[in-house]
Amino acid sequence: MRAMVLERPRSPLMLRERPLPVPGAGELMIAVTACGVCRTDLHVVDGELEHPALPVVPGHEIVGRVAAIGVGVQGFTLGERVGVPWLGATCGACPYCRTDQENLCDAPVFTGYTRDGGFASHTVADARYCFPLGEDGDDAEIAPWLCAGLIGWRSYRMAGEGASLGLYGFGAAAHILAQVAIWQGRRVFAFTRKGDTSAQDFARSLGAAWVGSSDETPPELLDAAIIFAPVGSLVPAALKAVKKGGRVVCGGIHMSDIPEFPYKLLWEERHLMSVANLTRADAREFLDVAPKAGVQCAVTRYPLKRANEALADLREGRLQGAAVLIP
Repeated sequence: MRAMVLERPRSPLMLRERPLPVPGAGELMIAVTACGVCRTDLHVVDGELEHPALPVVPGHEIVGRVAAIGVGVQGFTLGERVGVPWLGATCGACPYCRTDQENLCDAPVFTGYTRDGGFASHTVADARYCFPLGEDGDDAEIAPWLCAGLIGWRSYRMAGEGASLGLYGFGAAAHILAQVAIWQGRRVFAFTRKGDTSAQDFARSLGAAWVGSSDETPPELLDAAIIFAPVGSLVPAALKAVKKGGRVVCGGIHMSDIPEFPYKLLWEERHLMSVANLTRADAREFLDVAPKAGVQCAVTRYPLKRANEALADLREGRLQGAAVLIP
């Protein structure tokens, strides 16, 4: 197999050849057909998420085919198309796992961070955290569903049922979520980097009710806002933009420090919350909703050996939609 490997923090990925992985009990070996490049991968490579299991193969938006089945696995067949997300395994025994909060597990395993992921031709995954994808849709266009879609969906549900929704950072997650929200009859307000006319035009093309830069004030107060950009200064901006009782959800795993802000921005029962990881229930729900909503991902495809270029394009904001590696 071939893999792009992070051998040292804050260093380029290295293309390596390795023996094919052998699935253990309860695992699947997957021939990867597409793997999305997520901002979390960037945080791992750039050393912003500490203590990765080095050397590690990043990538947790995996689409592929079952190539081998480990002992004890049921419900999968050779050649079946499956998806693998960020949450790679949980302990099943801690208080969170026992109360349907496995996203907060005390001893989790994360794909592409604490176990090898999908920037490779093959990978091994816990079968309990692999999801059948059926045969509809293009592999590369579905790959971003496995994190941008799933974390976006969890953030969306936590944002509540309001009619107006602000999305800060119009990248992979926001462009997926905007389609779902508009399909459900909500009005989307898209906030982009200042001067990013490409992202603003993209948001308008998807049906956003209003588009502006993240330092602008929307034309009306919002019911909720979700922040996907890893920029702490957006928190007070989003609080200022929501109504009394409104919610601001931080949808990323990493964010720069939140600056001091006056209490009056939080007062009047505004809610500020974060989203951590996902649950298998989130995955099942979103993978059912996305095809019904007609979600289409805008993707830029890169061969596996150009993973560093894809990461650089994401880092510098040169992408519209999502980057996807094709082994």
